Amino acid sequence: MGRAVIKRSGQRTLVWYQLAAVLLFCGLLLTSCSLGDTAGTVNIPSGNGGKDCTRVGVFLPDRTTSDRWEHNDHPLLEAAITKAIPGVHFDYHNANGDSDAQMAQATTGMENGDCILVVAAHDSIAASSIVTLAKEHNIPVIAYDRLIQSPDLNYYISFDNIKVGVLQAQYIVSHYQQYRRGFHTNITMISGSQTDTNALMFSIGAHSVLDPMLAQHTLSIVNEVFTPDWSNATAQTEMEAALADQKDDIQVAYVANDGMATTAIQALDNAGLSGKVLVTGQDATVGGLRNILQGKQNMTVYKPIAKVALSVGDLVKALHDGKDVKNLTHGAITSTYNGGKIPSILDEPVSVDIHNISQTVIKDGYVSKKDLCAGLPAGTGNFC
Repeated sequence: MGRAVIKRSGQRTLVWYQLAAVLLFCGLLLTSCSLGDTAGTVNIPSGNGGKDCTRVGVFLPDRTTSDRWEHNDHPLLEAAITKAIPGVHFDYHNANGDSDAQMAQATTGMENGDCILVVAAHDSIAASSIVTLAKEHNIPVIAYDRLIQSPDLNYYISFDNIKVGVLQAQYIVSHYQQYRRGFHTNITMISGSQTDTNALMFSIGAHSVLDPMLAQHTLSIVNEVFTPDWSNATAQTEMEAALADQKDDIQVAYVANDGMATTAIQALDNAGLSGKVLVTGQDATVGGLRNILQGKQNMTVYKPIAKVALSVGDLVKALHDGKDVKNLTHGAITSTYNGGKIPSILDEPVSVDIHNISQTVIKDGYVSKKDLCAGLPAGTGNFC
């Protein structure tokens, strides 16, 4: 799928933007239907709704867009699930950025007896085929971190992903004046993959904050792109293109996650602008936090993955025990674009900059000071 590029001129309302997201997903649906054709051709035992399940399949999307998937999510999920169901077989797979591979992995897992699935979708539409196949065999699917766009999805455990975009944009609004040039502030937006529901939620949240200032011409978005597969290399190319188009006249780079921020910063380095442009991020990776300490990136969004993993463990245990899960979801519902009302557990993300690293990611044990400061000069960021 090609890169989605939006040239900005004037205000686009939040309602229009949400409609665009729906239309985008409808278009993506046409390209994803073929992944569901395996139904009826495989030998899958009944999952019994997860009751007495002793084999849980966990399917993560990739290893490259963010180091969180293997370094944080994988071990935290394994610990939570094995604690929830003593003696459980933890069946783990990573799709390595391939939706077809993720479908094949989930199918094989169900054939081998996975009776609860935890899926962080590579593609939010394509993964609906996993839900369809699982439903036929009474196997509950928990969408982890990324919403799967299926009305038959059983549960969704994540963060308030619109809030992620809100936090990123609020940081821009609070700090852009330190970077403005003359009487204008130009923003380039490098968002995530258009096939990931989260990327659209982040963008909707960001626009809910930025659009009023765009209408007043206080800020100007000169270029906006959605980056296929959250590709770090592509993000660098997109940043280079924006700099060339604007003759380096960019004051803010809204970048949706830390991996892409790192390569966007490389483009800024090459243009002699590192530290002179406000750069956002997300995931609180070691690389992103080190960029913040060095003054190359301004903020990231910390999503306390340990809390979400524990929520997965609690939900898996409830399904295994055959208990009502309403005391876990507390009535929270997330809507899919095609009419689904998915019971949800949503935790709060946290904005992190150089001033609160110690009080957030260090305090929680998410990263260590040793890892953040490895190879950096003493005194870097008044932290090392």
